[in-house]
Amino acid sequence: MSTQPSENSSEDANNRSFWMPGNYQRTVKRTEDAFQACNDIVACFQERARVERQYAQQLSEWSNKWKPVVDSSPLYGSLLKAWQCFLSSTDRLASLHASICRSLVSEDGDRVRTWQKDTFHKKLFGGFKESQDTDTGFARAQKPWAKRLKKLDKARRAYHKVSRKEQAAKEREAHAQGNPDVAIDKQKKIQEERELAQQEADKVRARYEKVLEEVNRYAPRYMEEMESIFDQAQDEERKRIVFLKQAFLSMHTHLDITNNESVRAVYNELHNTLMAIDEQEDLRWWKNTYGPGMPTDWPHFQEWMPEKKTKKGKKEVEKTGTIEKSMMIGGVRVRALYDYVGQETDELSFKAGEEFLKIEDEDDQGWCRGMKDRGWEGLYPANYVEVV
Repeated sequence: MSTQPSENSSEDANNRSFWMPGNYQRTVKRTEDAFQACNDIVACFQERARVERQYAQQLSEWSNKWKPVVDSSPLYGSLLKAWQCFLSSTDRLASLHASICRSLVSEDGDRVRTWQKDTFHKKLFGGFKESQDTDTGFARAQKPWAKRLKKLDKARRAYHKVSRKEQAAKEREAHAQGNPDVAIDKQKKIQEERELAQQEADKVRARYEKVLEEVNRYAPRYMEEMESIFDQAQDEERKRIVFLKQAFLSMHTHLDITNNESVRAVYNELHNTLMAIDEQEDLRWWKNTYGPGMPTDWPHFQEWMPEKKTKKGKKEVEKTGTIEKSMMIGGVRVRALYDYVGQETDELSFKAGEEFLKIEDEDDQGWCRGMKDRGWEGLYPANYVEVV
């Protein structure tokens, strides 16, 4: 239901107007409000930084808790690597969220604090130099206007008072003229009082109109001076808004992990690891490690050989008269992971990617015996190859 604006509401709006005496204080107070807003912004994002730190700690705790479980799980091969990749990805994400915490505090928070210190200059007895300068400018521009308004208000009240007096005299005259009980002399006296009231009202009205004319004539100068001070305050506020916008954008950049290349790399690597799960490769590994493809020390003739010292750099093993070899019937096909150049005459050399047969199982020093296609045999480090 709509309502018509009343005279009182119009008067209230006028009293709240920027142009009325003292109402510029809202603009002056904006400086103190901006200072407090900086404190609130820093406190707000320090708390968000704590959230990021706690989240990073929780991620690390979760990863550390499950690592031994995953490492000792019955899964194997590419499936085990995928599960482990979830944990390694979590460690990297924990580092990322820890860095977000540091950025919010040491970069964004310090930046706002430094700007706040450089922008707002506190006075010895409270308040800020910037707000005092603005207040002084407005007060100086408004002082002549306030004096004129006060004079105008006085003239207005005087005119309204004499107008009420004139109206009362008119009403008495009208009542006397229509009443035969009022004597002629009395009526004449009432008429004279009305005429005097009217003359006084005209005189006060003229004075009121003159004061109003002076006020209206001064208004353009008053508006110009007030707007000049207001524009200065607006320019300072514009600088504050521009800075805080950039500060918020910086915080957004630190918090927006959707566009973070490190996060993309983490999840891309995790996705690629999951897509690399190969059931055929895992089954082949199981066959060669725990199934029919395992190397077996089948019964064979063991020749007696004289005691022989191992090469330099390898642990010497005491022989008790015979040397047993874990020979493999047919051997196991392996592929070199890295280049290796033999250091001794009985060591096998190969290039990364080269395939050959493992014909003797790994000893307790980590060496295997292999044979190339041309019949060359020799020792090689067991961790330099993988089963094909």
